[in-house]
Amino acid sequence: MGKKRKQREAETNGPAAKKEDTAASEERPKRTLLGWKEKPQENADTAATAPSFRNKEKVLVTCSRRINFRYRHLMLNVVSLLPHCKKDNKVESKEIKGATLNELVELRNCSSCLFFECRKHLDLYLWMAKCPNGPSVKFLVNAVHTMEELKLTGNHLKGSRPILTFSANFDKDAHWLLLKEMIIQIFGTPKGHQKSKPHHDHVFAFSIVDDHIWFRNYQIAVPHIESDKVPRGSLEKMTLVEVGPRFCLNPIKIFGGSFGGPTLYENPFYVSPNQIRALQKKQKTGKYAKKVKAKTRRKMHELSNPLEPDEFADMWKE
Repeated sequence: MGKKRKQREAETNGPAAKKEDTAASEERPKRTLLGWKEKPQENADTAATAPSFRNKEKVLVTCSRRINFRYRHLMLNVVSLLPHCKKDNKVESKEIKGATLNELVELRNCSSCLFFECRKHLDLYLWMAKCPNGPSVKFLVNAVHTMEELKLTGNHLKGSRPILTFSANFDKDAHWLLLKEMIIQIFGTPKGHQKSKPHHDHVFAFSIVDDHIWFRNYQIAVPHIESDKVPRGSLEKMTLVEVGPRFCLNPIKIFGGSFGGPTLYENPFYVSPNQIRALQKKQKTGKYAKKVKAKTRRKMHELSNPLEPDEFADMWKE
């Protein structure tokens, strides 16, 4: 009988005791390493409880086979500037490279791609694409100068978030606006990325000159001497020191899809480097032809205008 009474008392008192324990655990704040964690305040507004947008941009950076060492160093400099990028092995530059790159981007869980394509060990093309639906842009890269080559005095923290600046020309035409948006999404480091640092100590400058996009990277230098220490918010004593690398992007075509698709824009002023080299060869062949013609003209002139015999030519032979 005693056992049955104890079991009945435990059954009757059990749920009430559990409720009291759960209520106490809910009211009691949790303790963390930084102190007591306060209970989050419940907001009645549905807008406050809605999930906020989080930028999860990841960029795949790769290159084609048989790339020049100079362009490979440029690619490594770009990788060091983008903490949210992933570097992959070289890809064969063929007609099916678009499908291969889209598959690689999906496997590496990325949303954008930077593909450095080298042709004839001389020309470098940069593909900037949003995968898998596009759009994509093809650039010709000129005036390449790497960090190792320049040896500039600027230096900034690796992995810090850059400030992107654009010239006023980007707001004039529709294709420049599209390129500006793609550059912001690809070169802008997401806030709170695990490999990034929450500092803004360098600037990416994109400017349009002669229908070309010129890239520069500057460090924001602030004096750290106590006497000349800059107060927060003042920009008078801040200076910009160039870090590198330098390169120039000449847009060729903008496609509606990823690495292909309908052509949205085509640069009417673009001249391929093959045509430039062919014209230079023709100019060299023209120089040789001019020399041959000059020699033949000289011979014809000598035959048509012979010299008169000199009276004193044989005077000293005796």
